[in-house]
Amino acid sequence: MKLPTNATGNLPNLIIIGAKKCGTTSLHYYLSIHPEVLMSREKEVNFFASEGNWDKGVEWYKSNFVGNAKIYGEASPQYTGYPHCNGVPVKMHSVVPHAKLIYIIRDPIERMLSDYTHLIASGSETRPLAEALADYASSYFSRSQYFMQLEQYLQFYPPSQILVITQEDLLQRRNETLRTIFNFLEVDVTFQSLRFSIAKHQSRNKRRMSQRGKSLTRMPIMSSLKQWSPSLYGYLSWFIYYPFSHRVEPPALNHKLRSHLAEYLRDDINRLKAYTGRDFAEWSVYSARE
Repeated sequence: MKLPTNATGNLPNLIIIGAKKCGTTSLHYYLSIHPEVLMSREKEVNFFASEGNWDKGVEWYKSNFVGNAKIYGEASPQYTGYPHCNGVPVKMHSVVPHAKLIYIIRDPIERMLSDYTHLIASGSETRPLAEALADYASSYFSRSQYFMQLEQYLQFYPPSQILVITQEDLLQRRNETLRTIFNFLEVDVTFQSLRFSIAKHQSRNKRRMSQRGKSLTRMPIMSSLKQWSPSLYGYLSWFIYYPFSHRVEPPALNHKLRSHLAEYLRDDINRLKAYTGRDFAEWSVYSARE
């Protein structure tokens, strides 16, 4: 049955709430392929984030979901940035109380390393790895405390509306994991696509742009192009980005520091295990304690 088009947009009934560096870009892409799902054109709408687009209002939010679909969704990892990004669940529940939430997570230490690599590549992080991971109040730690993030949502959403999956499952058991997600969303679970074989934004491909490259992307003509044609801007930016950048090697983490991080995360992981009924045996936090 063809669904009617709402020209002014729709409120989403699916939100991927994170976590950062855990495969939200790939998941957003895979879901956008399903014929019954319409994902936002801009992946990270960030409507409910404290410094996001909340002040633009609900009508602006709805304008990100125009089309024919059973499921309308977005993916904003900022939504699990508590306490640095506070008050997200209460605002979300006030607008979309019946939405289904997907929380994709991964080995929490590997998430930290991927986040660090990303910030080094962007120039936002300049500290050595050991120094950066000595700051327990940083988002490196809070974003890897998955149950602490879930607790914020469980105050407003019942467990039946929240699906927790892992990046490891999405990478290694993709078709089975996508069927689980489709079943959760109550869309056709038999749908398959060759495009499900594509993986997005892998950390091993991270590059850091030189000052010359940054200067080129900041030219006024580039700003105008970004507003006029985002797709063309992205295409041209890549041709500037690659020759004026160098590859960022993923950092090495010694056993002592890995063991220390594993010990710090132990209580949160145990609570996550109890909540999900999973053992997460593939995560390095277990071998790190040996």
